[in-house]
Amino acid sequence: MDFTLDPPLRDATELAALVVERSADARLWDALVDAGLVELALPGAVGGDDLGPAGAAAVLTELGRRAAATPFYATLALGALPLARSGAGSPLLRRVVEDGVVLTAALHEPSVPFPTEPRTLATAAPDGFTVTGVKLAVPDAGAAERVLVPVTLAAGGPAVLLVDPRGPGVEVGRVPGAGPNAPFRLRLDGAPVPGDAVVGGAAAVADLYRLAVAGAVSYGDGLLAGALALTVTHVAARRQFGRPLATFQAVAQQLADVYLAARTLHLLAQSTVWRLQNDLEPGTDAEVAAYWVATELPAALGTCHHLHGGLGLDRDYPLHRFSAAASDLARLVGGPETTLDRLGTQYLEGKCS
Repeated sequence: MDFTLDPPLRDATELAALVVERSADARLWDALVDAGLVELALPGAVGGDDLGPAGAAAVLTELGRRAAATPFYATLALGALPLARSGAGSPLLRRVVEDGVVLTAALHEPSVPFPTEPRTLATAAPDGFTVTGVKLAVPDAGAAERVLVPVTLAAGGPAVLLVDPRGPGVEVGRVPGAGPNAPFRLRLDGAPVPGDAVVGGAAAVADLYRLAVAGAVSYGDGLLAGALALTVTHVAARRQFGRPLATFQAVAQQLADVYLAARTLHLLAQSTVWRLQNDLEPGTDAEVAAYWVATELPAALGTCHHLHGGLGLDRDYPLHRFSAAASDLARLVGGPETTLDRLGTQYLEGKCS
């Protein structure tokens, strides 16, 4: 496996870093759209640059390095890329490219992250479907134009439907979280959905979940790298007993632990995206990466806080944004127990095949 970035991806990474550095949080999404970074991953047929999941991952990692809160993850990893890879929603994708409209997806149901057999039911109606169910972990649903909703068709089998979050029978509510990108709850009570809103069947559901995990681990990769850099700068400048903190053996050992966690997460993120980009069998890479985000990412951020001492407890200090985002991201991928269960299931299925 060669994870070396191609020149277009290197250029995208450098441009994303520059845009994030120069843009205030409130204007960052518009700046990403204006810089052409949103269209980067999308097909040329809708005005994109055809860089696929790898293009989105490159930008997400740079956003993570600065703990930037934008709808990029929701719009690309959960909305535009699943639509593009299923061959659906071309008019909507053009609006993403031209106007920066926000898309997202409903990833979880109560007590069931990433359900392969959703309890949300779509019943046939004269003009399409009526959809009933409750969805959790819907990032940026408050600003989204459309939500990709995994359902079970009453006629049989899972599917993904495009739902208008402002339509009749749809209620969107904010769920408390640690950071500004905390997800929403989506309640559907006989919500009408047109017949042409079907994105795809079981394969579309599986691809949506794979893209969701790949995007999350790419952002998490950037989060940990950014937090580590912030911590290294702090312990190098902070002096105690006349010496920089970085020269103390205990501090160096803890930094080494965070560095190893960061490099491992980076490798997992690259491998997950590489397989997705090249349409390879996912294997267990995505689930190992999700488990790492759910367990090792928050733990490593805790070590970074510890190494900052009292400053690490200050909510106005930048490190708080990183740990808050990591906490929300850990829940988004399903949490430690669920990710470990998914990994075990995939391992056993692989051993039995």
